[in-house]
Amino acid sequence: MRLTARSGRREDARFITGKGCFVDDMTAPGQLHLVIFRSPVSHAVITRVSTLEASQVPGVVAIIDGSDLRAAGVGTIPTAWSPPGVDGSRMATPEWPVLATSVVRYTGEAILAIAAESLSAARAAASLVDIAFDSLPAIVDADAALRPGAPSVHHDQGTGNLCLEFGLGDAEGTAAALRTAPVVVEIELRNNRVAVCPLEPRAVLAAPTADGGLVLHSATQVPHAIRALLSRVLNIEETSICVKSPDVGGAFGGKMALYPEDVIASALALRLGRPVKWTATRSESFLADTQARDHKTRARLGLDRDGHVLALEVTTAANLGAYLSLAGAAIPTWYHAPLLTGAYRVPIARAGVKLVFTNTTPVDAYRGAGRPEASFVIERLMDEAAYRLGLAPDEIRRRNFIRPADYPAATPLGLSIDCGDYPGLLARALEEAGWSGFEDRRHEARQRGRYRGIGLSAYLEIAGGSPSHVLAAQGAAAGSFESARVQVVPSGGIIISLGTHSQGQSHETVFPELVAEWLGIESGQVRFVQGDTDKVPVGRGTFASRSLVLAGSALFTGVERIREKMRIVAGELMEVPSRDIVFENGLLAVRGTDRALPFRDVARACYRLPRSLAMTLAPGLDETAFVEPPDWTFPGGCHVVEVEVDPETGQVGLVAVTAVDDVGTVIDPMVVEGQIHGGLAQGLGQAMQEDMVYDVRSAQPLTGSFMDYAMPRAASFVAFNTHTYPIPTKRNPLGVKGCAESGTVGAPAAYINAVIDALRPLGINDVPMPATPFRVWSLLEEAKARAQPGPVLMT
Repeated sequence: MRLTARSGRREDARFITGKGCFVDDMTAPGQLHLVIFRSPVSHAVITRVSTLEASQVPGVVAIIDGSDLRAAGVGTIPTAWSPPGVDGSRMATPEWPVLATSVVRYTGEAILAIAAESLSAARAAASLVDIAFDSLPAIVDADAALRPGAPSVHHDQGTGNLCLEFGLGDAEGTAAALRTAPVVVEIELRNNRVAVCPLEPRAVLAAPTADGGLVLHSATQVPHAIRALLSRVLNIEETSICVKSPDVGGAFGGKMALYPEDVIASALALRLGRPVKWTATRSESFLADTQARDHKTRARLGLDRDGHVLALEVTTAANLGAYLSLAGAAIPTWYHAPLLTGAYRVPIARAGVKLVFTNTTPVDAYRGAGRPEASFVIERLMDEAAYRLGLAPDEIRRRNFIRPADYPAATPLGLSIDCGDYPGLLARALEEAGWSGFEDRRHEARQRGRYRGIGLSAYLEIAGGSPSHVLAAQGAAAGSFESARVQVVPSGGIIISLGTHSQGQSHETVFPELVAEWLGIESGQVRFVQGDTDKVPVGRGTFASRSLVLAGSALFTGVERIREKMRIVAGELMEVPSRDIVFENGLLAVRGTDRALPFRDVARACYRLPRSLAMTLAPGLDETAFVEPPDWTFPGGCHVVEVEVDPETGQVGLVAVTAVDDVGTVIDPMVVEGQIHGGLAQGLGQAMQEDMVYDVRSAQPLTGSFMDYAMPRAASFVAFNTHTYPIPTKRNPLGVKGCAESGTVGAPAAYINAVIDALRPLGINDVPMPATPFRVWSLLEEAKARAQPGPVLMT
């Protein structure tokens, strides 16, 4: 199935004309405004807090601290994953208090909550809080945090700063294979920390209900999960809470966790009997939103002299920040380590990951979530191996790809990849990128005083989900199911409700058009509902490119049940077997004849069944379907990036970006192209310039605004040359694999490989990410110094 391209999406009209409805657009009668007083230091004991002056500001209604929440029975911020340790040990899980009471562990940690009649009053009160600290030593680097004598983030854990040591594969066998490998390539990498930076900051509006319940409007990508977690933390029945998530202006994983602000606003609304609203400022977002990536990795790749991989060993120190966020432990373990062998035939491998606490903002999912980090490791290794062996980057990959005939393919790190064609993807990408003519372009650039480079990345990622029983064994607190409800009302109109939630993925367009296609009607007959836990069946939400893979499968199942029932009724009315009924052009027609009934008439008949069916068929057309994934799907692709470097300034100019992606069946080409464009921009942004930096001594964030944190702009990019190369999966009825995260997985390594390719003639064989102008200029200056003979000393 492939939907035809359109001029726009259903969502476009209201977004472009400013008619969207976001949480901060909402007001409730009598609402209070919430401001959070945050720690200005990264690690300290709180020795004094006085709110006397703050409480006297006109309009202030309440100021609460952590002890107030504890007295009200409010719990701590939960985590949803607890992977097993390499030796079977349990993960260290220190409590994350909603409001810190005795010790603060990162700059921006919430200490007090102030509710007032106006936002200005709440802010004025926050400025008058009198607080004192006894500073404690702080740590920001994961490697340094593991060294003996490093400052301890959680003094009472007894494990230093180590949260968990995780491992997959054969450690002894891999070490033995590397000892005997003719060629061993070793690299050290940093996958830089990034801030999520959605267009819409986080926001909540909590309102008590007349029956003692709670309605929480939240800019979240997982409404049902927030309801379940909030129920647990507030210690109230889940059925007493309704979470409504209206339009969401981007999330990228940063709106997936339950945050302290969600709990505080809800607890205050219940306590005060009034609505409470909080919207993050952009500065708060840099301190309080979960961040991502931040890996320190050492990797060794063993090969024979012909460039065939023999073994892979990877050890990573993954920075968790100060606390375990919702999926903080899952991202560097189950979403990262199994992907380290990439799309290659690797006979034996070992992946070891140490999860480490530091005095930084907690880390969680960000577009790609673990897969970009894994792809970066193996793709940098493949380029370095090619250089060592004198092979072209495309040739070493070609020699090691899992061959199409070898699928399904089991990897040494536990994956079962069902299908793919990486030789085909590579050939198409090289053709589209003009790979064969690159040396001419390099020579031309050199004539202009520029160094030109080209880089390649062949990525593999996971999407959708694995079976819930597998997730349970891996330490997950929830399953991987998804749901959809299909209601055909007597007049023939259709309402579909999905457990996923769009934050820019065009759900409102794609899902109704799928239903219209399956039922042979106009998409205008289909109403789409999402983001309301009172109206939508229980669902997991949108993350990990799972919406079309899982919610689409559930929707297909629900529609199939509707179709079968309508066939039976239509067949009875027209006195033909139900198998002869087809759906087309708003009719249920008898195949091969001109006999037909309007869709609306058959829908009405399903509620007023013919006498002959009344005893065997229940009236109505309302189906709810839940699906469980049989295993992950595996999107993949090849990305090629071309750059030019100015040797005088270190400025790297992006010349061309080519992406050929296998996302399985392409349902809507326009939406797929948009998703790939967005992913490429975020992946390239990380490789080019984004970097969340902390002072190594004080652990103060140094990039706490867009004045410091270098977000890319439109002018940073070129027109992306994108193509799809679909290999449908059989792991869902639509054949889809997921597309939203592909760009972030493949682009960073391709970009860095291109920059290194440009600079290798100068003896520069490594460029840390991000490749900022200053970093590149510094490497160029070091290369110049190495090339110039030193002074001759006379004695």
